[in-house]
Amino acid sequence: MKRSKNLRSADAKIDRERLYGPLEAVRLAKETSTAKFDATVEVAFRLGVDPRKADQMVRGTVNLPHGTGKTARVLVFATGERAAAAEAAGAEIVGSDELIAEIAKGDRLNEFDAVVATPDLMGKVGRLGRVLGPRGLMPNPKTGTVTPDVAKAVTEIKGGKIEFRVDKHANLHFIIGKTSFGEQQLVENYAAALDEVMRLKPSAAKGRYIKKATITTTMGPGIPVDGNRTRNLLVEDEAA
Repeated sequence: MKRSKNLRSADAKIDRERLYGPLEAVRLAKETSTAKFDATVEVAFRLGVDPRKADQMVRGTVNLPHGTGKTARVLVFATGERAAAAEAAGAEIVGSDELIAEIAKGDRLNEFDAVVATPDLMGKVGRLGRVLGPRGLMPNPKTGTVTPDVAKAVTEIKGGKIEFRVDKHANLHFIIGKTSFGEQQLVENYAAALDEVMRLKPSAAKGRYIKKATITTTMGPGIPVDGNRTRNLLVEDEAA
């Protein structure tokens, strides 16, 4: 695929023979962003795990200290007082049986970014696995999205809590902010994500855990990052 002149120019600023420290990487990401809008900044990790094995699955949540720059739209399966609490917390869509039927048909799937459910409804919500599962939206107790305290879950998600799960190629993807964020904000969000990934390292994983890390922006080039650097992330490379 032919690349634009702007992207070629941005890519030329990146030394592919080195691994950048997080601070320099986010600085380069902001500098080389070719989008005319406030682009999303993402990080991708390639992990040394085998996702086909249950004891090497990496999945969890992380609260980004500065949010993602985007307010997530939340759907909540709940009834009664819990449904009212979810609405009060800012959930965009709240319901039970009728809503479950709509989602099962594939309706309204573009209207939400996260799903929360109360435990008593999971018997019915579980039937939506084929619809929500491939989109990474299936509620799960391990990620705090199956809970009686739906108001708290909604508040956390809208405050910057994100869910992640290693894919079949052992990759993890995170949004860590926008190009309008300050360098320190982006690095602190990156650090929060990295800390949680490191904390969840499976004991069965052998060899190097983080094999590759890349920071990129929407329509921007990827910047190789030293994923094994976990301290002094806000220090310049030369002084580290």
